[in-house]
Amino acid sequence: MDAYDEDSGAPPGPNGSTGTRLPDQPPPGEGSPEASRNDSRNDSRNDSGGEARGGSRSGGAPEAGSPAPADPPAGEGSVAPRTGVAALSPRYQVGAALALAVVGVAACVHLLMVFLSLAPANTVSKQHGKAVEEWVYPEFEQNWKLFAPNPLQQNIAVQVRAEVRMKDGTVRTTGWTDLSAQDGAAIDGNLVPSHTQQNELRRAWDFLVATHTPDNRPVGMRGALSEQYVRRIVVMRLDRTDPTSRAGVVQRVQVRSSTTNVQPPKWSRERVPDKPVYRVLPWWPVPADEAAGGVR
Repeated sequence: MDAYDEDSGAPPGPNGSTGTRLPDQPPPGEGSPEASRNDSRNDSRNDSGGEARGGSRSGGAPEAGSPAPADPPAGEGSVAPRTGVAALSPRYQVGAALALAVVGVAACVHLLMVFLSLAPANTVSKQHGKAVEEWVYPEFEQNWKLFAPNPLQQNIAVQVRAEVRMKDGTVRTTGWTDLSAQDGAAIDGNLVPSHTQQNELRRAWDFLVATHTPDNRPVGMRGALSEQYVRRIVVMRLDRTDPTSRAGVVQRVQVRSSTTNVQPPKWSRERVPDKPVYRVLPWWPVPADEAAGGVR
């Protein structure tokens, strides 16, 4: 006899019984043969659909919610652009290598020449002394006066005057131009003064004094070279700053130095003369090529 009344009104189930679950009957879809068969069909459909879309689950597209695969490392499969010398064509690479080689050789030769000029006399400096002097002097001459036991305690000013042939044929003699004062004015207050303003004229005068006797006679080839060097500097300076020299052609120049002692501090008992002492050189004729080649 059924546990439920046939007049309950519930629709009959597939086996003719009502839809009401009996107490010992499992829930729909759990453990029933029909549910097992449906699950098997769904699994087979999912497997076949996954293989059709992307192959097996292990080798196909990632499932929803799983992290995306990492991108391949940069540079794999591509060539990085070349930079620097490597980006140049082979012809320019050869040119750059040759330029570096020339600069390196020149630097080594320069260092060797300066070393030979400062080193004690040896076989190389005796055999090639003239070549060393022509390379080093006067532009690269070295000295250690700043570190000498008795540093310089004098102010030395280099001055020049000139004989100028004017356009009308007359010859005029200019006054003394203080070239050292011009350099001092250019350096004063200048945070980055040029090497020329600081050292060109001063080193040229030191070179001349070291290669001349006290009566202003040049000693050897270096003496003649120092005169030529100073002459070119003063003629160039006159052309820049002296109106008379620029209006005509410089025929001769005369150079002198004015040496003044640096006065000791007020608390010192030392007393030194304060009047300038002049060293006047003879007149030097100026070649036509240095005097700009004639009247301008």
